[in-house]
Amino acid sequence: MKLNQRVFLWSLTSSLAGFLFGFDTVVISGAEKAIQSLWALGDFQHGLALSAALWGTVVGSLVGGWPTDKFGRKNTLLWIGILYLVSAIWSGLATGMNSFMLARFIGGLGVGISTVAAPLYISEISPPEQRGTLTGMFQFNIVFGILVAFASNYLIGSWVTENAWRWMLAVESLPALIFTAMCFQLPASPRWLIAIRKDRSAGVTVLKQLRPEASEADIQQTVDEIVASVRAESDTTPAEPFWSRRLFTPISIAFLVAFFNQLSGINAILYFSPRIFELAGMGEQTALLKSIGIGVTNLIFTFVGLYLIDRLGRRTLLLIGSVGYVLSLGTCAYAFQSETFAIVPACIFAFIAAHAMGQGAVIWVLISEVFPNEHRAAGQALGSFTHWIFAAILTLVFPSVVDHFQPSMIFGFFCFMMILQGLWVFTMLPETKGISLEQMEAKLGIRN
Repeated sequence: MKLNQRVFLWSLTSSLAGFLFGFDTVVISGAEKAIQSLWALGDFQHGLALSAALWGTVVGSLVGGWPTDKFGRKNTLLWIGILYLVSAIWSGLATGMNSFMLARFIGGLGVGISTVAAPLYISEISPPEQRGTLTGMFQFNIVFGILVAFASNYLIGSWVTENAWRWMLAVESLPALIFTAMCFQLPASPRWLIAIRKDRSAGVTVLKQLRPEASEADIQQTVDEIVASVRAESDTTPAEPFWSRRLFTPISIAFLVAFFNQLSGINAILYFSPRIFELAGMGEQTALLKSIGIGVTNLIFTFVGLYLIDRLGRRTLLLIGSVGYVLSLGTCAYAFQSETFAIVPACIFAFIAAHAMGQGAVIWVLISEVFPNEHRAAGQALGSFTHWIFAAILTLVFPSVVDHFQPSMIFGFFCFMMILQGLWVFTMLPETKGISLEQMEAKLGIRN
């Protein structure tokens, strides 16, 4: 099926929220040691300062479903760009720990809300056959943002001698401004217009833009399916709550895929990759340069994941990723235990490759497609909140954990959690590729 250029452009625009997500998440890795030294932070204060953005992300993901439903996916994406812009400028100008934490918290709000609104918007405008690839562009841009942040930190660290960390953080304002401007040309989501706003005619107009080759009868059939799915949800009770037995399957999928995503150790390793390489005996600049290698590896294997997600399916990629996780993390634990430090970079790169092909490519696609229309924003918020609350906790405690536990024990723990993920995927997770959002309810056994 030929990809509609408008669908691609609008999906790409929305997915650029992921670029800012990735950049904002990792840019702190080049500045964290300078901040600790400048403000003489202890381990707990250091962890608290670094996790400020993540706590903003937790709040943003928790409340993100409300503006996404209330004001629409497009308007929410627009305000996400403004939050990123304010945060970047303020972070670069911060005069103390409290000011810095507040600025990073605001950026975190943007990250959290973006993980609700952006994948959901792309999922709702994409044809079923291409939904995995298009929604996966959000993850690709996260990875691209991570790579650009690593490279930006390296270049600024090499060229700027005074207050380099301020420039590392402030430079994010440029892509934030570009993203905000691009959001003005987005249309509203047709499923939001029809299912939430109850504006059938406006939804039909957008659907015709998304599917110009479709007949009037095909468009009306799609609209009728959306209306029928909402009516089926509302006919069971006057207003069926989100936390219901009927939605147990999608709720458990959203929670567990997000939970295991973070218990792989991915964010801890990304945030502190220079420090991990230094633990393996490398110099500071060498460690920072190898962190760029992480970004390149992530980008390459995210391409592979996006190519395969609509071919092999979500479940298969998660199984492949689980095997890669276990082998790479287990070998990394052995390398630190036996002091075979030379293989640590290869282990970390293999871990990143497994993540990019598996969890990285799948998480936002899977969460965005398993909930019915009326509860999709709340379901996306649940998955995002689960993802970020565990990310925040891990980032808060990781500096202290590194000081009190051997790296082999830390990587061994992450390896064990990925064994559990593999068992869950193999025994319980259904495949969702190539199924329309309205037909997904029957696939998951939640249609009344």
